[in-house]
Amino acid sequence: MPDVAIEVQGVSKSYDQFQALKNVSFSVYQGECYALLGPNGAGKTTMMKLLYGRVAHHPANGQIRVFGLDSLKDSLKIRFFTGIVPQDDNLDYELSVQENLRIYSLYYGMDQKTIQKRIDELLEFMDLRDKKNANIRELSGGMRRRLVIARALLHSPRLLILDEPTTGLDPQVRHHIWDKLRVLLREGVTILLTTHYMDEAFQLADRLMILHEGVKIVEGKPAELIRSHIEPYVYEVPESKANNCTPPDYVRLEKSGEMVRFYAHDVSVLQHLAECLPPGTGFIRQANLEDVFLKLTGRQLHE
Repeated sequence: MPDVAIEVQGVSKSYDQFQALKNVSFSVYQGECYALLGPNGAGKTTMMKLLYGRVAHHPANGQIRVFGLDSLKDSLKIRFFTGIVPQDDNLDYELSVQENLRIYSLYYGMDQKTIQKRIDELLEFMDLRDKKNANIRELSGGMRRRLVIARALLHSPRLLILDEPTTGLDPQVRHHIWDKLRVLLREGVTILLTTHYMDEAFQLADRLMILHEGVKIVEGKPAELIRSHIEPYVYEVPESKANNCTPPDYVRLEKSGEMVRFYAHDVSVLQHLAECLPPGTGFIRQANLEDVFLKLTGRQLHE
């Protein structure tokens, strides 16, 4: 078994009367991508901030260790081998692309005689070489996001923490960023990310944890979670049309927004069910992580 990079044991965290995390435990192995999956308000960002010492108040209880170091006592040491990509771009809009990287390198005390080589390497890696001297205002949202990731990689971190790294980006840009993260994983970087995109978690994560209202719901490999918690086939129909379908008792039904989902182990059962409606009314697909989330929490992932 690989060595443990992050170990979280029984962590709780409250803000006034609101409990953001409730006795959460998990481990992240070195060199893997581990995802925290859940809707807004699930406690994902709070957990991230606890990991790198950014929450003003300490956990109510529990312990967090990062590469063997205590997250409270050794937070400064942890930051020096951790790259952080926050939800917001927080770039300096008065500076150019490379000036943003150079200023940030001072935080890590990097050799200013050699930093330009590292900056050029990262701009090349993130496909930003042609924007080297551009002002931040000239960049698209996807370019700014890639620059924030480049900034987090300046000091060649062992651990990369990404908080909702592709929120608001179009699918093409999201896939481009995923490809870059896969390269880092092959190089041995440990990645911890939060996301509410089930496809992002499925594509990137070796393992994931579903968080809901501060509680750990389930943990495991994405494909195994789907296989063990949900029927493999789904027929989605608008709720206004679903009354025209009478499924057998062994077909499970879930209401989700304005849609009704019928779940079955045999796709032919759903195909027969679809015949009761006009063509194109609904569609049959394979189950995914969002279906797992809906079953275990009773909520949609994007509510």
